[in-house]
Amino acid sequence: MKKKIISLLVGAMSLAVLLTGCGAKEGGAYKPASNVTWIVTSGPGGGSDIFTRMISDIMTTDKIVDSTFVVTNKTDGGGEIGRNEVANTKGNKANDTLLTFNSGDLMPMVLNTKNRSENFRILAIMAVDKQLIFKGTETKYETFKDAIEAAKNGESVVIGGSKGDDIATYEAMVEEIGVSKDNMKFITHDSTGDAITAALGGHVEFVISKPAAAAQYVEAGSLIPVLALSNERYTGNLADAPTLSEVGDYDNVEIPVWRGVAAPKEMSDEAVAYWTEALKKVSETDKWKNDYIDKNKLIPDYKNAADATTYVTTYEKDFMAANNIK
Repeated sequence: MKKKIISLLVGAMSLAVLLTGCGAKEGGAYKPASNVTWIVTSGPGGGSDIFTRMISDIMTTDKIVDSTFVVTNKTDGGGEIGRNEVANTKGNKANDTLLTFNSGDLMPMVLNTKNRSENFRILAIMAVDKQLIFKGTETKYETFKDAIEAAKNGESVVIGGSKGDDIATYEAMVEEIGVSKDNMKFITHDSTGDAITAALGGHVEFVISKPAAAAQYVEAGSLIPVLALSNERYTGNLADAPTLSEVGDYDNVEIPVWRGVAAPKEMSDEAVAYWTEALKKVSETDKWKNDYIDKNKLIPDYKNAADATTYVTTYEKDFMAANNIK
């Protein structure tokens, strides 16, 4: 009888250990692989690329994540090939694959493909960004007001920019100022970095950019801010750029850009919990606050996986309704 009781106790203890182990796994026992793939669907030097490399650098240097991040820029098909690749990543690899995912990625994806936010796991939103228009030193227009008048008089004014939110901001702006898209043209580039290069070379008169991508060129004097696409002026070396309402009898145009991180749909709950917490830790570091948010004039706005998913889903629904997409 004593032996039977001891056997039962050992069995119960073994079961308890097993259940405890299962509970630990469910509670976040995931550990990332030595190499983590991070896909960016715009070119090097643009806002998304800077965002990605800043986060991965902080994760590494602050020992938040003990992995090497392999950042890959995939711009084919306007970034749709890269996004589709992440959406369809399967198996264990899904836990170790990240995607930089912004409102500027979501809009063209919804317009041009069958992919939707539900095909991803939304891990976090990190910040909100806004835009300005800059001129290069080769531009013949002294101010953007001069460019507006020229376009209204039939001249061809060319603006360069990236995809998604840049296009949406441009379209809202030309509608507000009442000029034809034939007279104030927009040329789409793979990244803001490419659009800036075109402006520096005199191939476009102006470029739409977020502060992060343009900062070094403003400091060097090769790009000059001429219009704040915001409800108020920026500060620092961007303060000379007026808002649209200051340029003429117009309402200001502002299309905020949320910046986030997503993952394959097959990423496990444990991995989602791990990455959203790691991103939260990044958002709390001084380097993120000072060297990214403050330096690039962004608005800090960390949302965890649950809140970010709700936010992105609502944003997508509203965007689809506004564009009559079923």
